[in-house]
Amino acid sequence: MTENQANTETSSDFVIGRHPAVAALRSQQAINKVFLQSGLKAEAIDEIRQLAKKRHLVISEVPKQKLDLLTDHQNHQGVALGVAAFAYATIDDLFANADKAGEAPFFLILDGVEDPHNLGSILRTADASGVHGIIIPKRRAVGLTSVVAKTSTGAIERVPVARVTNLVNTVKELKDRGLWVFGTDMAGTDYRDWNAKGASALIIGNEGKGISRLLKETVDEMLTIPMVGQVQSLNASVAAGLLMYQGFSSRHPVQH
Repeated sequence: MTENQANTETSSDFVIGRHPAVAALRSQQAINKVFLQSGLKAEAIDEIRQLAKKRHLVISEVPKQKLDLLTDHQNHQGVALGVAAFAYATIDDLFANADKAGEAPFFLILDGVEDPHNLGSILRTADASGVHGIIIPKRRAVGLTSVVAKTSTGAIERVPVARVTNLVNTVKELKDRGLWVFGTDMAGTDYRDWNAKGASALIIGNEGKGISRLLKETVDEMLTIPMVGQVQSLNASVAAGLLMYQGFSSRHPVQH
């Protein structure tokens, strides 16, 4: 991580389980958010709730499936605490990274990717394909957790990730700074014809819902991945991988 990154906001990792949660809440450890399994009746959960309220922490009551996803299916006992973990970059850091490489910026924007394994895999491919940075939203998306770090096999240390409050405003800023913004959809230009040679940003949508309507309205051009099989959708990290490597191919054509 750069010094600039280290001084910016950090993401959430998790303290998992009732006893570890109580210990963390009673300590001086910095805690960002408390996740409790909705509908769970237990004295230990009540104690965690009271301790969290005393520290004026945000408490989110979420379904068991959400907790399973956040904790990578570990034995969470109905509780997980978001704690400081990995440092985020700024948008300026991403531009500086491209400048350092002597290349036109090539950024990836993830609109609500929720699976930490997908984000980890995307980071790996981003590192391999020369992406200068990734932009994610603060809400309704996975951050830089320990599961993401593990899946990324070290790429989390090499690809700067910026986390922003509003993706639509961020895309407008990128366009003002000279980037051409591409989205992914069922209808659009065949991705094999995509030329990402100039300053470019690529938006990958949520695993189920795709790109949000407001964000779609900011896109300069939509790209589509043609499919001939029975399954008419791809895993987010697989789709992102295909598109990142098409971007790489157009930016670094084979020399014959």
